Amino acid sequence: MNKFFKIYLELREKIENRQYKSNSLLPSENELAREYDVSRETIRKALLLLLENGYIHKIQGKGSIVLDVHRYRLPVTGLLSFKERRQFHDVEATTKVIVNEEVDAPDFLVRLGLVKRGEKLIYLVRQRIVDGEAVILDKDYIRKSAIGELPTARVEESLYEYLENDLGIKISYGNKDFKIEPISEEDSTYIDLNGHKHIAVLRSDVYTEGTDFLHYTESRHRVDKFHFSEFARRKSNRIN
Repeated sequence: MNKFFKIYLELREKIENRQYKSNSLLPSENELAREYDVSRETIRKALLLLLENGYIHKIQGKGSIVLDVHRYRLPVTGLLSFKERRQFHDVEATTKVIVNEEVDAPDFLVRLGLVKRGEKLIYLVRQRIVDGEAVILDKDYIRKSAIGELPTARVEESLYEYLENDLGIKISYGNKDFKIEPISEEDSTYIDLNGHKHIAVLRSDVYTEGTDFLHYTESRHRVDKFHFSEFARRKSNRIN
């Protein structure tokens, strides 16, 4: 792991744990360079990652100001696991695995060009219970050739932790699509809809560091519990 990325992760953790409070100044580049025993250039690279991911805002002549990530942090965008999202919002949440089985690749994934017909996938369906209510249903198709079997107990904790920490798979990026759709029979069975007739659906195809397709996710959220927010930074279009 690059030094600057390790420093970025440590500073990010301190911001998320409020060791560096929102609206406070981070230590200067010189102070951080001394603390981590690295060059200022290494620190600048770490700070750039914090800047790009919405953890700090830099003001010339003043320094790096810590942003309130618990306000601006995105709960559904980005490649965050359910466990990571719930930690940001400090809610009581549990996961129940409904289905964990080997299946043939469904036609819609073949048509999308993500897998070949007849390819074996692991089909995983998980019910998310938040504050005592089932409000999310996650359905995943994961390449069996990449993961083998999925231990139910581990994926009830976190699928991404199992893939990354246990199997050493490096998850890199994904494409996401969001729609509001009428509820399905499956939604009625596994989600406490409370009279809602529509569901918020977030679909994504996720890839490894080597650009190989890894899994497809359909995350179905009860609409009153679905919250979409994103940190955005304006990029200058000035031509010098």
